[in-house]
Amino acid sequence: MNKHATQPVIVHGFALSGHTHRVEVLLQMLEVPFERVAVDVPTGAQKQPAHMALHPFGQVPAIVDDGAVLWDSAAIMVYLATKYGDGSLLPTDAMGMAEVQRWLAVAAGPMVNGPVQARRNVMFKTGADIAPMQAIAHALFKVMDAHLGERAYLAAGRLTIADLAGYTYVAHAPEGGIALDAYPNLRAWLARVEAAPGFFPMRASAVGLRAV
Repeated sequence: MNKHATQPVIVHGFALSGHTHRVEVLLQMLEVPFERVAVDVPTGAQKQPAHMALHPFGQVPAIVDDGAVLWDSAAIMVYLATKYGDGSLLPTDAMGMAEVQRWLAVAAGPMVNGPVQARRNVMFKTGADIAPMQAIAHALFKVMDAHLGERAYLAAGRLTIADLAGYTYVAHAPEGGIALDAYPNLRAWLARVEAAPGFFPMRASAVGLRAV
């Protein structure tokens, strides 16, 4: 067990959630033991009182760490990297912190509005028009591809939580009908993240999930 962890971190999440995946990958990279509690998102379990007591917006993931409850994947990653990390995954210098925060904001903005929503609507078969979401995704990926043409990682010149926040929904963008063929630098970045010690992939989306 990690010398700083008195007991496993409990992760309340959904196996097909990129937000859950990014937190679990970080825990694995930090060598912090964790246990999964599955939240059955397709049946709306995230909106039931038991989970709402952990996450008032009824989303995943939420974690419990030695009695402390945290929600929002970005906040969770900052917490875990600060508490259990050595500073490599979350810089402490002003510029490094700013660069990471910038990409966490991207992960919560155009990433959600583009590839996340396109994938969600395909996965849950909502029937929504995903063309606008795909357009947002391509605009985002064009920027990311150019950015990564000059550097190996998104921020601070090394792998950080910014990369983990962005990885999963880029890697799984094709599940929302968003091809990555036109973005060689983005695809090379995905491979670098996947080669990092402790990384493990999120499984592909299941077929036939009903809309929440």
